[in-house]
Amino acid sequence: MATDAQRTHDLVLFGATGFTGGLTAEYLARNAPADCRWALAGRNQAKLEAVRSRLAVIDPGLAAMPLLHADVTDPGSLNEVAGSARVVITTVGPYLEYGEPLVAACAEAGTDYLDLTGEPEFVDRMYVEHHQRASETGARIVHCSGFDSIPYDLGVRFTVLQLPEGVPLRVKGMVRAGGMFSGGTFHSAVNAMSRGRQMKQVSSQRKKMEARPARRRVRLSARPPHRDSDFGHWLVPLPTVDPLVVRRSAAALDRYGPDFEYAHYAGVRRLPVVVGGVVGVGALAAVAQVPPLRNLLLSRVPQGEGPDQARREKSWFAVRFIGEGGGQRVTTEVSGGDPGYDETAKMLGEAGLCLAFDDNPGMSGQVTTAVAMGEHLTERLVRAGIRFEVLEKETVQARAE
Repeated sequence: MATDAQRTHDLVLFGATGFTGGLTAEYLARNAPADCRWALAGRNQAKLEAVRSRLAVIDPGLAAMPLLHADVTDPGSLNEVAGSARVVITTVGPYLEYGEPLVAACAEAGTDYLDLTGEPEFVDRMYVEHHQRASETGARIVHCSGFDSIPYDLGVRFTVLQLPEGVPLRVKGMVRAGGMFSGGTFHSAVNAMSRGRQMKQVSSQRKKMEARPARRRVRLSARPPHRDSDFGHWLVPLPTVDPLVVRRSAAALDRYGPDFEYAHYAGVRRLPVVVGGVVGVGALAAVAQVPPLRNLLLSRVPQGEGPDQARREKSWFAVRFIGEGGGQRVTTEVSGGDPGYDETAKMLGEAGLCLAFDDNPGMSGQVTTAVAMGEHLTERLVRAGIRFEVLEKETVQARAE
């Protein structure tokens, strides 16, 4: 394995020829420090050159940035990329289909790895197959580094820090958003719905391998759809990767207290919308079980494309948390602009820069964003325009009165 000083690149971005990857490249072009040595990687040289030309309009100094050959069907090319970089960022999904060869290359080379996956099966499978080797080589494997799951992972951490230490803590989160999710996210969700048995199987394998926190309890809990007086919305439990990421952060960090509980919901104002959403998701899950129907559905939602800038500028997200413990109650919120594209590119870009340049806790293996970068990444995102706010803080007694 090469040392950091021997590596040619601080960052390599794999997937910049896609829509979200292109936005990430543009974000880095505007925000990476002048001395950042970064490169683009992909299998199509002509498309990479077109992206580089676009970036040179933002920063003329990027006109000669390196372009690296990388193909998920060519392990040798991935090994070369991983061996040349301190951090590799990939937006090439669905990750269950395309992701593992790059994770393997980074784990073997001791190279930090970041992706945008929201696929629980992929995350668990990469833990089972590559966590041990990454721990040995010093690689940090960080999944879910976009809208899945940074606002929730860092938002819960931010909420916990407002509460007393060493006491049982309960946090519930509610997400609301206005905007489009990417075609890649849709493909990943539908494919995940079709793989319930495989998902359960690999989750069980991971549980057998993963150490549990000593003398601490960490759990997830979510009620069926219900009207919540605290949030003033109907709450619908979200069976996404996000609460799983929060649970792993809580298990790894003692600051979450001796007994930590988290519940994760979507917030909806009107009951008919709740009913329609539940029915719609159920129908989608049913279609996902029938391969011809699933393939037809996926063919109608292309990957690698997204809305124009005007539409993205109208999009938004807000995740509100209520945390209680030690006689204190706090309400916090993480919010920003377009969740599926612009803010995801910002989160991923800042996470890459954070891994490359900040003095983060020393650790390796598969870790979450809160564990790997916690405070430094939160500070970076705040400077980049994503809001982490304390809306209300009170004692439980005062609230009762």
